[in-house]
Amino acid sequence: MLQLKPLSKESIPSALVKAKHYRLLGEPWEAESICRDILRVEEGHQEALLFLVLAITDQFASGKTASYPYAKELCEKLKSEYERAYYRGLVEERYGKSILKRQTPRVKYIAYEYYRTAMEFFEKADSLSHEGNQDAVLRWNACVRGIKEFQLEAAPEEDPAPQL
Repeated sequence: MLQLKPLSKESIPSALVKAKHYRLLGEPWEAESICRDILRVEEGHQEALLFLVLAITDQFASGKTASYPYAKELCEKLKSEYERAYYRGLVEERYGKSILKRQTPRVKYIAYEYYRTAMEFFEKADSLSHEGNQDAVLRWNACVRGIKEFQLEAAPEEDPAPQL
Protein backbone atom coordinates (compact mmCIF):
# COMPACT_ATOMS: atom_id res chain seq x y z
CA MET A 1 0.00 0.00 0.00
CA LEU A 2 1.25 3.49 -0.83
CA GLN A 3 2.30 5.63 2.12
CA LEU A 4 2.59 9.39 2.46
CA LYS A 5 6.11 10.59 3.06
CA PRO A 6 6.61 12.94 6.01
CA LEU A 7 7.63 16.54 5.48
CA SER A 8 10.49 17.88 7.60
CA LYS A 9 9.79 20.81 9.91
CA GLU A 10 12.61 22.74 8.26
CA SER A 11 10.83 22.63 4.90
CA ILE A 12 7.58 24.18 6.16
CA PRO A 13 8.45 27.79 5.14
CA SER A 14 9.27 26.81 1.55
CA ALA A 15 6.23 24.51 1.41
CA LEU A 16 4.01 27.45 2.40
CA VAL A 17 5.47 29.50 -0.44
CA LYS A 18 4.67 26.65 -2.83
CA ALA A 19 1.10 26.38 -1.49
CA LYS A 20 0.58 30.09 -2.08
CA HIS A 21 2.00 29.81 -5.62
CA TYR A 22 -0.23 26.86 -6.48
CA ARG A 23 -3.28 28.84 -5.33
CA LEU A 24 -2.22 31.78 -7.48
CA LEU A 25 -1.74 29.43 -10.45
CA GLY A 26 -5.31 28.19 -10.05
CA GLU A 27 -4.19 24.80 -8.73
CA PRO A 28 -5.96 24.69 -5.35
CA TRP A 29 -5.89 20.89 -5.08
CA GLU A 30 -2.08 20.97 -5.05
CA ALA A 31 -2.10 23.78 -2.48
CA GLU A 32 -4.50 21.75 -0.33
CA SER A 33 -2.20 18.73 -0.49
CA ILE A 34 0.81 20.79 0.61
CA CYS A 35 -1.12 22.31 3.52
CA ARG A 36 -2.25 18.87 4.66
CA ASP A 37 1.40 17.74 4.63
CA ILE A 38 2.39 20.73 6.76
CA LEU A 39 -0.43 20.07 9.23
CA ARG A 40 0.69 16.45 9.59
CA VAL A 41 3.99 17.81 10.90
CA GLU A 42 2.70 20.81 12.85
CA GLU A 43 -0.98 20.30 13.61
CA GLY A 44 -1.97 23.83 14.57
CA HIS A 45 0.17 25.75 12.07
CA GLN A 46 -1.93 28.89 11.62
CA GLU A 47 -0.72 29.93 8.17
CA ALA A 48 -1.18 26.40 6.82
CA LEU A 49 -4.71 26.36 8.26
CA LEU A 50 -5.51 29.66 6.53
CA PHE A 51 -4.10 28.49 3.21
CA LEU A 52 -5.97 25.20 3.55
CA VAL A 53 -9.29 26.98 4.11
CA LEU A 54 -8.63 29.13 1.05
CA ALA A 55 -7.50 26.18 -1.10
CA ILE A 56 -10.59 24.18 -0.18
CA THR A 57 -12.94 27.08 -0.87
CA ASP A 58 -11.15 27.85 -4.15
CA GLN A 59 -12.42 24.47 -5.29
CA PHE A 60 -16.08 25.31 -4.57
CA ALA A 61 -16.23 27.22 -7.87
CA SER A 62 -15.59 24.01 -9.82
CA GLY A 63 -18.30 22.16 -7.92
CA LYS A 64 -16.09 20.37 -5.40
CA THR A 65 -18.08 21.33 -2.31
CA ALA A 66 -17.94 18.13 -0.26
CA SER A 67 -15.24 19.70 1.96
CA TYR A 68 -17.56 22.53 3.05
CA PRO A 69 -18.04 21.06 6.58
CA TYR A 70 -14.29 20.48 6.90
CA ALA A 71 -13.55 24.09 5.90
CA LYS A 72 -15.90 25.31 8.65
CA GLU A 73 -14.19 22.99 11.13
CA LEU A 74 -10.76 24.33 10.16
CA CYS A 75 -11.89 27.90 10.88
CA GLU A 76 -12.56 26.89 14.48
CA LYS A 77 -8.89 25.92 14.85
CA LEU A 78 -7.72 29.45 14.13
CA LYS A 79 -6.44 31.18 17.26
CA SER A 80 -7.52 34.70 16.37
CA GLU A 81 -11.20 35.45 16.96
CA TYR A 82 -11.05 37.90 14.06
CA GLU A 83 -9.66 35.25 11.71
CA ARG A 84 -12.22 32.68 12.86
CA ALA A 85 -15.02 35.09 11.93
CA TYR A 86 -13.43 36.45 8.75
CA TYR A 87 -12.48 33.10 7.22
CA ARG A 88 -15.77 31.51 8.24
CA GLY A 89 -17.45 34.34 6.34
CA LEU A 90 -15.31 33.49 3.30
CA VAL A 91 -16.37 29.85 3.53
CA GLU A 92 -20.05 30.83 3.59
CA GLU A 93 -19.71 33.40 0.79
CA ARG A 94 -17.82 31.04 -1.52
CA TYR A 95 -20.24 28.21 -0.81
CA GLY A 96 -23.12 30.56 -1.60
CA LYS A 97 -21.48 31.41 -4.93
CA SER A 98 -21.11 27.72 -5.74
CA ILE A 99 -24.83 27.18 -5.10
CA LEU A 100 -25.64 29.65 -7.88
CA LYS A 101 -24.17 27.22 -10.44
CA ARG A 102 -26.73 24.56 -9.60
CA GLN A 103 -29.76 24.08 -11.77
CA THR A 104 -32.23 23.39 -8.99
CA PRO A 105 -35.34 25.17 -7.82
CA ARG A 106 -34.99 27.70 -5.03
CA VAL A 107 -31.28 28.20 -5.77
CA LYS A 108 -31.55 31.97 -5.35
CA TYR A 109 -33.16 31.57 -1.94
CA ILE A 110 -30.55 29.08 -0.75
CA ALA A 111 -27.61 31.16 -2.02
CA TYR A 112 -29.13 34.23 -0.36
CA GLU A 113 -29.05 32.50 3.03
CA TYR A 114 -25.35 31.64 2.63
CA TYR A 115 -24.54 35.21 1.59
CA ARG A 116 -26.44 36.58 4.60
CA THR A 117 -24.65 34.16 6.93
CA ALA A 118 -21.34 35.26 5.44
CA MET A 119 -22.32 38.88 6.08
CA GLU A 120 -23.00 38.08 9.75
CA PHE A 121 -19.49 36.67 10.07
CA PHE A 122 -17.99 39.65 8.23
CA GLU A 123 -19.86 42.02 10.52
CA LYS A 124 -18.43 40.22 13.54
CA ALA A 125 -14.94 40.26 12.02
CA ASP A 126 -15.25 43.98 11.33
CA SER A 127 -16.09 44.63 14.97
CA LEU A 128 -12.94 42.70 15.97
CA SER A 129 -10.56 44.16 13.40
CA HIS A 130 -7.82 46.62 14.21
CA GLU A 131 -7.96 50.17 12.91
CA GLY A 132 -7.13 50.33 9.24
CA ASN A 133 -8.16 46.75 8.50
CA GLN A 134 -11.18 47.01 6.22
CA ASP A 135 -11.02 43.48 4.76
CA ALA A 136 -14.33 42.45 6.35
CA VAL A 137 -15.98 45.61 4.99
CA LEU A 138 -14.75 44.76 1.48
CA ARG A 139 -16.17 41.23 1.75
CA TRP A 140 -19.47 42.56 3.17
CA ASN A 141 -19.77 44.92 0.20
CA ALA A 142 -18.99 42.09 -2.24
CA CYS A 143 -21.84 40.08 -0.69
CA VAL A 144 -24.25 43.01 -1.03
CA ARG A 145 -23.25 43.41 -4.68
CA GLY A 146 -23.62 39.66 -5.28
CA ILE A 147 -27.10 39.65 -3.77
CA LYS A 148 -28.10 42.53 -6.03
CA GLU A 149 -26.39 41.25 -9.18
CA PHE A 150 -27.80 37.73 -8.92
CA GLN A 151 -31.16 39.03 -7.65
CA LEU A 152 -31.01 36.86 -4.57
CA GLU A 153 -33.74 37.08 -1.98
CA ALA A 154 -35.03 35.45 1.14
CA ALA A 155 -37.42 32.58 0.59
CA PRO A 156 -41.05 33.62 0.83
CA GLU A 157 -42.88 32.56 3.93
CA GLU A 158 -44.52 29.22 3.34
CA ASP A 159 -48.22 28.96 4.00
CA PRO A 160 -48.71 26.41 6.73
CA ALA A 161 -50.67 23.33 5.74
CA PRO A 162 -54.35 23.70 6.58
CA GLN A 163 -55.51 21.92 9.69
CA LEU A 164 -57.93 19.09 8.98
